[in-house]
Amino acid sequence: MSTKTSDPANAGQIRETRLADALSERYLAYAMSTIMSRSLPDVRDGLKPVHRRLLYAMRQLKLNPEQGFKKCARVVGDVIGKYHPHGDQSVYDALVRLAQDFAVRYPLVDGQGNFGNIDGDNAAAMRYTEARMTAVAAALMDGLDEDAVDFRPTYDGEEQEPVVMPAAFPNLLANGAAGIAVGMATNIPPHNVGELCAGLIKLIDKPETSIAELVRCVPGPDFPTGGVLVEPHENILEAYATGRGSFRLRAKWEVEKLSHGLYQVVITEIPYQVQKAKLVERIADLMVAKKLPLLNDVRDESTDIIRLVLEPRTRAVEPEHLMEMLFKNTELEIRFGLNMNVLDGDNTPRVMNLREVLRAFLAHRQEVLIRRSNHRLAKINHRLEVLEGYLVAYLNLDEVIRIIRFEDEPKNALMKAFDLTEVQADAILNMRLRSLRKLEEMEIKNEHAKLTEEKEGLEALLASETLRWEKIRDEIEIMRENFGKKTAIGKRRTEIGDAPEEIEVPLEALIEREPITVICSKMGWIRALKGHVADISDLKFKDGDEHRFAIKGFTTDKLLILSTAGRCYTMSCDKLPGGRGHGEPIRLSIDLPQEHDIVSMVVHKDGRNLLVASSGGRGFQVAEKDVVAQTKNGKQVLNLGAGEVAKIFVPVEKNHVAVLGDNRKLLIYPVDEVPEMTRGRGVILQKYRQGGLSDLILFNLEEGLSWTMGGSEGRVRTVTELAEWTGKRAGAGRMPPNGFPRSNKFE
Repeated sequence: MSTKTSDPANAGQIRETRLADALSERYLAYAMSTIMSRSLPDVRDGLKPVHRRLLYAMRQLKLNPEQGFKKCARVVGDVIGKYHPHGDQSVYDALVRLAQDFAVRYPLVDGQGNFGNIDGDNAAAMRYTEARMTAVAAALMDGLDEDAVDFRPTYDGEEQEPVVMPAAFPNLLANGAAGIAVGMATNIPPHNVGELCAGLIKLIDKPETSIAELVRCVPGPDFPTGGVLVEPHENILEAYATGRGSFRLRAKWEVEKLSHGLYQVVITEIPYQVQKAKLVERIADLMVAKKLPLLNDVRDESTDIIRLVLEPRTRAVEPEHLMEMLFKNTELEIRFGLNMNVLDGDNTPRVMNLREVLRAFLAHRQEVLIRRSNHRLAKINHRLEVLEGYLVAYLNLDEVIRIIRFEDEPKNALMKAFDLTEVQADAILNMRLRSLRKLEEMEIKNEHAKLTEEKEGLEALLASETLRWEKIRDEIEIMRENFGKKTAIGKRRTEIGDAPEEIEVPLEALIEREPITVICSKMGWIRALKGHVADISDLKFKDGDEHRFAIKGFTTDKLLILSTAGRCYTMSCDKLPGGRGHGEPIRLSIDLPQEHDIVSMVVHKDGRNLLVASSGGRGFQVAEKDVVAQTKNGKQVLNLGAGEVAKIFVPVEKNHVAVLGDNRKLLIYPVDEVPEMTRGRGVILQKYRQGGLSDLILFNLEEGLSWTMGGSEGRVRTVTELAEWTGKRAGAGRMPPNGFPRSNKFE
């Protein structure tokens, strides 16, 4: 690759350069320019070059807080013409943000006109809006004319601009910063100035103060839009100790009671940098997508005060459950990152912790104080020199007048006659005649005495580091008085809350509770009919298929299904296919092998037990919560012997169990004799010489044992005298009462 050199001495020469080397050199220059001159703030004044130039241009235009406004177009024109040769829109955008009280914790620009809003609407064009500096911006530039900081030539060399502001305000942490450079980024949240002042004073009083002690003074960010900080204290401490981390921020909400037991949730503060209009739009989109089942409606009733109204679907919905769902799915909860990557006093980018940032600010204030004191001392020395010359002139007034009237070179004559310096001689020659009054002489003597006293104080200040820190401490106290928590702008806006406990939103709360009737056919096709259907005789099934199970429940229920392999599966009733058509094969929802079939299905009820039994006559009670499966593969509950299958799966809601064997022997005993287990083969329910378990039901002894008679009439017979068949578990039993069905089944 051939490149032309930019050195004027070598102009026109062509130098052979490898493409990789040329790209590397140019990209490095671009990266450094982005890091140093665009994206990262200075730790001393917390400003990027564009913001610093904006404020300096406004100062040059005398847009002080107590004076009038000027068009923003005038400010932007001066900035891009004199200091910052970039696009006018980007400069105006930077100015607008400095004026937005919802974007900047302590605005640096006082805007007049439309400067945008929290909904995300843009500001009016710069020709319509006006601006001036705020008291905070004035504090940042306090001492700029007193040699407090270095100046450098502007890009065209025609003017000078400050390298950094004197910064009598901890702007970096107070207003925060965000920027993306090449290979690095910064993200600093805003903080409360009153708390920062407390931390600074603590560092002055005790330089070895730990991060933990500083965090007691600065407990966390203070965002302009408020909200509630719910990050655990140990995480906040870790973030400030390393300079990296994140903060969990939630919207602030309250419950408003309405008539008839109804209520609505009102959001009064939203997280920082969240656009309200987009937030409402996001919530509405989730409602349309049915991902917020607890929410019925959202309304924006905001004026200049935020008021988002959330209407729950029913009065039974808990406000905490509603908000937990919104926090998880919307920007009502955000994580704001902390990455305190800044340019230090040597213009080196690095990540600082909280103590290092505060110390860097104090070190800058120390340097500014020394420079301002030296500047003032030089001014005082010059003035004292002039005043001493005036006093000489008053003491020898007639001779001074004679020399001025008659000498050809009065300046040299004065210097020679009274041993004056050139400065003193010039001052005497430039003195007005009206200053020759006797009163003026007294004023000069008084001024000389005051300046002498001030000079002694400045010399003592410059000689003593202790006095300088006392002076800086007084300045910080004044800053706290002007911008601290007792002022309107200084009150903490973001509430420091406790880390929230994880709220488990119950399934019933997420799903609208509607009655259904679950239908499962003999071939395993399942569907859910709306409502509790009493008559299912008209239902149609596939050819060769027929009805097997009909269970009434609700969409919020879970369905427990036991297979012949002793494995329990769980299905959510809200996910069952609808009642139109024949439904879907149940094997699409659960991993039920083809060689196994469904034994029974029941609606899950928490706190209840189930009785499971195998064809071999063994079984046990199991808590329903222990059989609920989380996967399609189910959970093994009943272990089976050789040749056995699971046969019984019934809720334990009665006090006695009736067991019927293949040998047509009936045994009755209290259900409490069947122990509770979590998994296994179980205990012997009934002994058999041949065969196994035919049927089992649970019933209340005082109500008698009932069974369905044979025939088309479906008559039910109940026997209350059951002492003959009542015994102990694992007994053989006796033949059932006369008239018991030949099918050897209770139903």
